[in-house]
Order: sequence, then structure tokens, then C-alpha cells
Amino acid sequence: MITFVNAKINIGLEIVSRRPDGYHNLRTIFYPIGRYAGLPENPEQFCDILEVIPLPEDSSGLLPRFTLDLSGRKVNCPPEKNLVYRAAELYLKECASPKFRAAIRLEKHLPDGAGMGGGSADAAFTLKTLAAVEKELTPENWHIPDDRRLEELALRLGADCPFFIRNSPAYAEGVGEILEHSSLDLSGYWAVVVKPHVSVSTREAFAGITPRPGTPDLKSIVENNSPADWRGVIVNDFSRGIYKTHPEMSEIHRTLEAGGAQYVSMTGSGSAIFSLWTDPARAARMKRELVGDPTIERVYLLKM
Repeated sequence: MITFVNAKINIGLEIVSRRPDGYHNLRTIFYPIGRYAGLPENPEQFCDILEVIPLPEDSSGLLPRFTLDLSGRKVNCPPEKNLVYRAAELYLKECASPKFRAAIRLEKHLPDGAGMGGGSADAAFTLKTLAAVEKELTPENWHIPDDRRLEELALRLGADCPFFIRNSPAYAEGVGEILEHSSLDLSGYWAVVVKPHVSVSTREAFAGITPRPGTPDLKSIVENNSPADWRGVIVNDFSRGIYKTHPEMSEIHRTLEAGGAQYVSMTGSGSAIFSLWTDPARAARMKRELVGDPTIERVYLLKM
């Protein structure tokens, strides 16, 4: 079974308070983004490709429960610490039949260190795809986990992993695990997503944060107003400190706004900056203008 793993953007990201466990409570809206980039006449892939193939039962008990083959974009991470590896281990331990074995292949295309949840999405899609493959093999098997159970497992892998189980627009609180459906629909928009050469660690992102009460009606504001009305109201709290440390990112933000974007924001804890456009021609022109900027690693044009 082959699945195409999309990314996400954050519409607003408010760090509300520090928790006793050392983590932070937040408010945000997660929105799935991908799978193709570029205009229809010249598409390019903006997704990871995950394949899960069931393996024959091992009567000897000597063969591994799963194998993992990685290709595409190189990620600086030992295989056993890869989130796909950890997700497979977790699923096979907690949910799978003792006889179930699988070969997993991941072809990586989504940018890493971008705040777009690429690794978290890979983990969540691994859980979902393993469950789907096992269900195909044994449709009468009652132990196959439902979405709620998969979300519980996903949370053990990362705070934004549960979102990718249902993979639809969601308002999030807590550390990102308390999810509520959002009616936000950006299907008429285009996005220009800029990935600078800058890589922002989670530690660096939180170092510049001072928790604040935030906007209690974030969900209502986003759902009941157009992106043009979000400017100056819906913000990513991480961007304040990160833009000071990395002024080239602030410059990219200003360039996108000056070029006519309806709304511009950093996503997650960075470093990708996305912009929303109603006119695909203007969005495509902005992409062309940004390509070749020495501070930028990659520019993507995406149909929402």
C-alpha cells in the first residue's frame, strides 16, 4: 500500500502558558498542505511517499518484525531514531498481531526543519498505513485500532503527530493534542512557501518566548474572516524572537507582504514562511522573484 504524506501549516500559534511538566500550552489551527507544487501545467511533488508491504510470517521467530528503507532527501538522523522507525516499533508492540510483519519504504521530499510537520506526518501516516494493511489482511480482526487509538499512539511520538491521523483542519490546544474540527477552508487560495537556509531548533524557538494569554477567540476569528483580515491580528508567537535572531527571515516576510500576499506567517517553530494568494499568476511571479535569493533554500508554489 502506497500513501502520499502531506505537510501542515499553522494559522496562528499562540504560546499561552508554561505547564508544570515543562511543556507549553498553545492555541493554533493546523491546516494540511500539499501534495503537489507548481502550476497544473508544471507540477512537482510536495509530499513524502510511504509504502508498506506485508511480509510472510516468520515461523522461526528470527527475522525482524519490520524493515525500513529510506531514500530521497537525506535526514541527519540514525535510522532507529527516525520517527517512521519509532512509529513502526510502537504499532507492532501495541496493536499488531504477533505474526504481522512489514517492509516499509519512505521516499523523503518534504523539507525538514521547516515547521511543517514533515517528520510528524511520516510517523502518523506510518501508524495509519500499518493499520490499514493489517486490516486488509485480516478484515475480521477486531484489534485493529480506530482513529482515537492511533491518535493516542501518535501523541507518544510527537505533539503534532495526532493531527495527521485525521488530517483535516483542526483547532488545537494543550501541547497540540486537544483537537477540535475547524471549518476553515482555503481551497480557493494559492500558497507561496519559502524555506530559508536557516534551521531553527525547538530549543532556540522557545528561548525567545514569553507566554501570553493569547486570543481566546482565535478559532472564530480565523473561521469567520478572510486571510486578508488576519494580518496584524493572527500571529505566530515564535516569529517575534526568531525574526530578531534571523533578520533575513523578517525580510522574506516583508517581501511577500509587499508583493501582494493576503496573509504571511511563519509556520510552527520555523523556519518556513508561507503566504496566501488569491491570484495564482501573482503568486507564481513572486516565486520566480524569490528563486535565486542566496538566503533561500527552496520556494514552493502550492494549490490549497
